[in-house]
Amino acid sequence: MSHDRLLIYGAYGYSGELIARQAVADGLAPVLSGRNASKVAALARTLELTARPFDLDRDTVAGQLADIDVVLHCAGPFVATAPAMVEACIATGTHYLDITGEIDVFEHVFARDADAREVGAVLCPGAGFDVVPTDCLAAALAEALPDATALALGFDSRSGLSPGTAKTAVEGLADGGRVRRDGRIVQVPLAADVREIDFGDGAKPAMTIPWGDVATAYHSTGIPNVAVYMPMSPGRIRQVKRLNWVRPALGLSPVKRLLKARAGRVRGPDAATRARRATRVWGEVRNAAGAVRVGRVSVANGYDVTVHASLALAWRLIDDAPKGGAYTPSQLAGAGFVETLPGSGRIAITND
Repeated sequence: MSHDRLLIYGAYGYSGELIARQAVADGLAPVLSGRNASKVAALARTLELTARPFDLDRDTVAGQLADIDVVLHCAGPFVATAPAMVEACIATGTHYLDITGEIDVFEHVFARDADAREVGAVLCPGAGFDVVPTDCLAAALAEALPDATALALGFDSRSGLSPGTAKTAVEGLADGGRVRRDGRIVQVPLAADVREIDFGDGAKPAMTIPWGDVATAYHSTGIPNVAVYMPMSPGRIRQVKRLNWVRPALGLSPVKRLLKARAGRVRGPDAATRARRATRVWGEVRNAAGAVRVGRVSVANGYDVTVHASLALAWRLIDDAPKGGAYTPSQLAGAGFVETLPGSGRIAITND
């Protein structure tokens, strides 16, 4: 490509603004975009950047990307916003990154692999905390036990929620839990499985959650059985299990509107809080003979991981993009990518 232009869509959201500010600090001059023209303009003035607001109308988005090399899409819920941006990127041959953790979005993007290959566009969803650390650990574990048939992943984080993350969580409640079995993503109850996991500071109860790795880890590793866990207190796990009784009602539009309105009042963690709250990531692979490998890595606060990982991948696509197609973060940058991020340690794999 003849020009190195990055567009950040959803730049005035909690994560989008953190990314935009760090991009400037890193020497990038991204174009800022989003649906709210006044919010885009205000942030662009503050950062002395170009504002380019537009709606995600399928008939007009592609026209906004003619001079853009890489889109970093930060506007969720991504199940509603990503398809139009992905289509526009394929239409214009523009590389696409997003910070989603939504299983359906990952599956949608990977279904467009052939189309992206044809035009030379790289599509890499999950370029933030969802799913960079877990995806890299999954790839490292698959290298350690190449014939693994089952993969479990998890993370212990107290990062707090941004409004966008909270709204996305509301959007997915009615779908319940999800895991991958024999290569297929299947729906299961919320907190369908509970087990004791040592994330690095002692064993604690953890429950299955419908995290993005249920989709991406299969593409990264080929392992057909995948589940993702998050620690919770026994009392909170019981509360989550009780939600299964009312889960159908959580999908009703009036209920979703109410819950999203409450989620919109959430305020993301400030810099001091993020600095105090690192994240422990854990993974385990097993093969048919019963061999086990366990991996762990410590990373920064989830939002800080999102900022640095997404921008590092944007730089990679600007400087030396691979051939077009759909990629997971570990496929794009390697299993060791997580170790290069600020606040990250080394991946440690043991036989226990």
